[in-house]
Order: sequence, then C-alpha cells, then structure tokens
Amino acid sequence: MITRPAAVAGSFYPDSPDTLARNVDAMLFEAGETQTGKSPKALIAPHAGYIYSGPTAASAYALLNAEKITRVVLMGPTHRVLLAGLALPEADAFETPLGSIELDRDGMEQVQNLAQVSVEASSHAFEHSLEVQLPFLQRKLNRFTLIPFAVGRAQPEVVAEVLNLLWGEEETLIVISSDLSHYHPYEMARKIDTETAEAIIRLEPIITHEQACGATPINGLLACREKHPLRPELIDLHNSGDTAGPQDRVVGYGAFAFYE
Repeated sequence: MITRPAAVAGSFYPDSPDTLARNVDAMLFEAGETQTGKSPKALIAPHAGYIYSGPTAASAYALLNAEKITRVVLMGPTHRVLLAGLALPEADAFETPLGSIELDRDGMEQVQNLAQVSVEASSHAFEHSLEVQLPFLQRKLNRFTLIPFAVGRAQPEVVAEVLNLLWGEEETLIVISSDLSHYHPYEMARKIDTETAEAIIRLEPIITHEQACGATPINGLLACREKHPLRPELIDLHNSGDTAGPQDRVVGYGAFAFYE
C-alpha cells in the first residue's frame, strides 16, 4: 500500500494526535456542532493554518450529518506545482496525525479515462490545500473513503464533468478547499470577499483567482447547477485580521454549504 504522508503537520496544524484532536473538537464545538437533519451535499472551506482559518472551516464541517456520509470528493488548488487539469495521487491512502484515510480506488478509476484527469504524485506531495481539510473530516465523520484532486488550470465545465460523475447520493460529500482574497487591507478585503460570497450564493461560476485561490474548483462546483439544483448558504465570512494576523495584509476565509 502506498500512503501519502502528512506534509504540513506541525506547521499548518499540530502534529501531536492528542493536541490536534482537542483543537479540532474545540473548534467544532465553538461552531455549534448540532446538525441532526439534512446534511449539505457540498462545502467550501478555507485551508490556511488553523490559527487563522480553522474557526471558519469548522463552521462548515459542523453542519455535517456523520451518519450519512461514507465518501468524500475533495478538490483543492495547487500551490507548488504547475498543473493542467486535475490530478489524482499515486497513493492508496492519505495520512494525518489522526490516522490513515483509505482512498476510493473504484471512484478514482471511474474518472481516470477523462482527458482532464491525470495521476501525478508531485501535485499532491506537499500540497496543503487538501491536507488541512482531513483532520476536520476525521473528527466529524465516521469511517469514510476519499477521492482527492489537486486542481490546476481547467475550465469550469471540465471540473463539473468530474464532479457529476462522482456525485452519488447522500453517501457522497463534495468539499472544495479555497481561501478568498489575499493580502489586501482589512476593509478592502471585506468588500472584495463580500462581493465574492454574493456571486457564489447566486451560483455564478465567474469567480477569479484574485477573488479565491480555489476559483477553478469553486467554479466547477457552481457549474454543476445545470444537472444538480443546489441551494447555497453563506455560513461564515472572516479573514486573518479577525483571528491571528495583522490587518494591513489579510487573507479572506469563507464557509459555504450547498444543499440539494
């Protein structure tokens, strides 16, 4: 079995299993872990270090109904490797300090014949946008499998094609990993991020990479409205100036839920 080891444990989030579990559980509790009804089909959650974006991410994950979900399709942008299309990993499992997550090999094989999908270990080796979501999933869900995509240059419709093939029923959760605007003064960032959130809530696949580093997978999810009617909700909208950073150059964070 090939396992992709944790690459940013100890930097983006704690590398101690006990500390990590306590931190994630505390953020979920503070977010209001009370969901008992219909679970979102999809989430957008940020991927910065937990001291910056963790509370915003937790507000999305707190909505999940763990009894229903057994598979997660996860998409995040590449930060270190130039990539055309979407890349699956050369792995059978992803590891965090909280344990190993088995990949859904059948689901991965289902989309590998698409021209926009490749298998490329380098796109995943050091990518944090996917990894930082995993401890939230591990603490919130019961046993689940994972289909992780590193997303590079791609049109919304080709991302949507992949998502539509893997859409499934209540057992499948889609998670899009993305921060919002980067390195603007606090008030300017709030204005930009509010406009971005409004476009997402309108299900308009026109988000730019200046508005969100994960614009490509976000637009792909929004383009799925053609086949899957979605009801979006803005759950939280903050930035690093609200949590642990200075307010002269902030990074924006949004949490969104989408219901069928």
